[in-house]
Amino acid sequence: MRVLFTFAGGSGHVDPLVPFASAARAAGHTVAFAGRASALAHLRTQRFSAFDDSSDTAPEPGTIAPLLELSLEREDRVLRNGFAGRVARARATEVLALCAEWSPDAVVCDEVDFGSMVAAERAGLPHATVLVIAAGSFVRADLIAEPLSALRAEHGLPPDPDLEMLSRHLVLSPFPPSYRDPAFPLPATAHSFRPASLEPGGAAPNWLSRLPSVPTVYVTLGTAFNLESGDLFTRVLAGLRELPINLVVTVGREIGPRELGPQPANVHIEPYIAHAALLPHCDLVVSHGGSGSVIGALAAGLPSVVLPMGADQPLNAARCEALGVGLALDAFHATPEAVRAAVLAVLGEPSYRESAARIRDEIATLPGPAHAVPLLERLAA
Repeated sequence: MRVLFTFAGGSGHVDPLVPFASAARAAGHTVAFAGRASALAHLRTQRFSAFDDSSDTAPEPGTIAPLLELSLEREDRVLRNGFAGRVARARATEVLALCAEWSPDAVVCDEVDFGSMVAAERAGLPHATVLVIAAGSFVRADLIAEPLSALRAEHGLPPDPDLEMLSRHLVLSPFPPSYRDPAFPLPATAHSFRPASLEPGGAAPNWLSRLPSVPTVYVTLGTAFNLESGDLFTRVLAGLRELPINLVVTVGREIGPRELGPQPANVHIEPYIAHAALLPHCDLVVSHGGSGSVIGALAAGLPSVVLPMGADQPLNAARCEALGVGLALDAFHATPEAVRAAVLAVLGEPSYRESAARIRDEIATLPGPAHAVPLLERLAA
């Protein structure tokens, strides 16, 4: 079986695909990735075949941009006009040509790689969708139906008013079912899997095992929004560094830890630490609310303080509060004092950790990605 794994965004779009590709490769199948060049470099170090998306015009990472006030309308436009519009049109052409060249038996794409879904249907191939939006309420049919209908018409495909293309064959969901917004249930073709955020991998820094016996708080703003965060790192650090805690901050490989200035001895700033190495030492996660960050915390049984900036992050913040696993703050307006108060509130109230532990236990019952291999084999057949 030859399986082409495709994605339309950055690491948050490709990372959920990797465990399924690894499982398929371990079972003896041939796999390859196609997507944004910046995200493919890491996959090549894992000896995956990878095809750069020549249509990708994402700018090279630079300095930290000013933080914008959260706007749900703006994020809807990005999904509609970007992912379902311009990006989908370019991806459809790109992936259709790649299907003709590489001859896969099936396509596995991230849930907003709409162009790959159209390309697979045009090529007569079945496709599976890997969910990357944990809350489930961001990708809404009423929002994306019009641009996708136009794209289908351009490729001579029949109308699909109910957008069955999103879940027609197989949906792989690496999230606990209870986390998903109940107003947006999983489709009938969906199978839930254990997220791979705590799978072994990545070395731990030596100091991690020698931290003092006080609460450890981990701060991350992800691998994309970290560069759109303005002074948020500075405000969070100002609010937390004087507390009697260990404060671990990862800023991403594009930001030098020294850019945040001198810090007291209880603060550790690193470009990156693997979740599997770090989270077992932690008591709380402060994050932007990306799906990977929130679900990674829950897989370790950790509550969160969420500072959403865009994309699906406000939806994850709402789910964290609804499930009693964390508190949400307005990232644009949050003061250091507000961040400190939220962290102390979550650390001081056991119910947050108890609720997170229940979801951790649910995650532990889910099958691993190897369970998806026979599903993909049947799909390809």
